[in-house]
Amino acid sequence: MRYAPPVANKTLTEDRPGAIPRQAGHLDAPIAAVEGILADFLAGRVAQFDGVDTALGSFARGARDLVLRGGKRLRPTFAYWGWRGVVGPGEPVEPILPALGALELMHTFALVHDDVMDGSAIRRGGPSAHRMFAVQHAAAGRRGDPERFGATAAILVGDLCLVWADQLLNRSSVPTPTLHAARACYDAMRIEAVSGQYLDVLGEYEPEAWSVSRALLVAQHKTASYSVRRPLLFGRTLSGASGSEAAQVDAAYDRYGAAVGEAFQLRDDLLGAYGDPAVTGKPAGEDLRTGKPTALLMIAVQLASPAQRAELERDSAEAVFPADGFGGQNSRGCGVDSRVARLAEIIAETGAPARVERLIERRVVEGIAALNGAPIDPQARAALIDLAATAAHRPA
Repeated sequence: MRYAPPVANKTLTEDRPGAIPRQAGHLDAPIAAVEGILADFLAGRVAQFDGVDTALGSFARGARDLVLRGGKRLRPTFAYWGWRGVVGPGEPVEPILPALGALELMHTFALVHDDVMDGSAIRRGGPSAHRMFAVQHAAAGRRGDPERFGATAAILVGDLCLVWADQLLNRSSVPTPTLHAARACYDAMRIEAVSGQYLDVLGEYEPEAWSVSRALLVAQHKTASYSVRRPLLFGRTLSGASGSEAAQVDAAYDRYGAAVGEAFQLRDDLLGAYGDPAVTGKPAGEDLRTGKPTALLMIAVQLASPAQRAELERDSAEAVFPADGFGGQNSRGCGVDSRVARLAEIIAETGAPARVERLIERRVVEGIAALNGAPIDPQARAALIDLAATAAHRPA
């Protein structure tokens, strides 16, 4: 039995009770403007590095290219609509564009470090940072281990992007108290992302101590907070609003962000196991290769027959970690790709993907319901309904 991922947004158009409402034409956040401010800012940073040393200029260009390679830009999009929901349709966006761009620089920091920790070779359809620098090292004929150099350079790129994020955030043209409030939200986002990432790494090394509830805790910290909840609240703080209405908006964004952010991670779990690499830009089955105890895997273990559970737990214990490489043999002499395919097949046989699909839809409905009655702009409300569906039912 194989799990076939549904067509993106298929559940949104089914004529049945509980179907998620579908809006149209509202996802017009100023992403092109965010891209522009990032390009301008990074051009200045590269020029600074070039002025010191040509090797530093090359290093900075590598960081720039990683930022500008593409991506969904969901974090600045959620922040924009969080802001627009309070200020309404007439407020010019230019003063907060640097803050929106800062979220993408922070995201690049997280992706680069995550790829080093997971040993991921591909990101957004191209080589991940550590692979890019390893290839450059080998091509230049330098001494030493290219892989070690690549990992070291990638860590520094991530660090640099985090510093650049701070610098760009400080360019926002908002009152100082508003910037301080936004900075506090931004700092909380970073702490929660690091906390969730640590738990995510820990789970790979002690999967026997994991459970569905703990996997969802990781999802809340690593993904829900950092991808949806905090960006929304970050946008709200950039409005400078205060008082009872602002508190109502915060409460609605908090509930929406927690629910939709969790749906985002649950979709990520399914894409990590069954996604098409040509669409996702990442290898298929990476979470299964490393034995990451995702909610999908934990639900599969719960639903599995004794024989299926034994095979799932045995294969998780034999996961191929980054230090061992991808493409070798496990202890039973099976190729890693065939083992991953077998794991994906067992998980599908348990019915876990269908259970996760139902959890995703329930979270999206909960998130949309959280907006009911909140004092936010109608266009922003419609956009957030669309974004809930986009984040939860995306193909990549």
